[in-house]
Amino acid sequence: MKRKNKILLVYSITVTGISFLLILVFLAPFLKSQYPTFSALIYTAFAPFCHQVPSRCFRVFGHPLAVCTRCLGIYFGFLAGSLFYPFARGLKELPIPKTRTFFIFTIPIVLDASINFFALWGTGGWIRFGSGFIWGTILPFYFISGISESIIRKFFVKGLKENNYFKLRGEYKIELKSEL
Repeated sequence: MKRKNKILLVYSITVTGISFLLILVFLAPFLKSQYPTFSALIYTAFAPFCHQVPSRCFRVFGHPLAVCTRCLGIYFGFLAGSLFYPFARGLKELPIPKTRTFFIFTIPIVLDASINFFALWGTGGWIRFGSGFIWGTILPFYFISGISESIIRKFFVKGLKENNYFKLRGEYKIELKSEL
């Protein structure tokens, strides 16, 4: 299997997975009145990752979604970033964004969460959604690259040297050359 095909496989699984999670988020309130057991299962599955405070969740069919507005923004942002990934990076190489880029995308969610945590101001649902969305858009650029490199290293590369790194345009790339 070619390197590009491996990255494409990880990319496809990522987009499918985040799409499935978003479907579940909206399915939980829909099922609440007709199939409460399935609905409860979905809410329970998301509980370790989100506080699910009803006042901080968008409502569908009169019931709160399975995640809060900020988490929903992160999931939608992750989907948007994943869909944009091939246009920004292509599927041949796996450079990750600079650390500075990650911190810039993190500023809105940190400010929003801090303002709410210290009770300086109560942000509305759409602001929480927006800050989560902005942060979520950068995550696939680390996730897809990291998972792809891990899979390539673990299953497809034998005899890899520890220091096969080189710097290009200020970003570190991993050079996967075998000693065989």
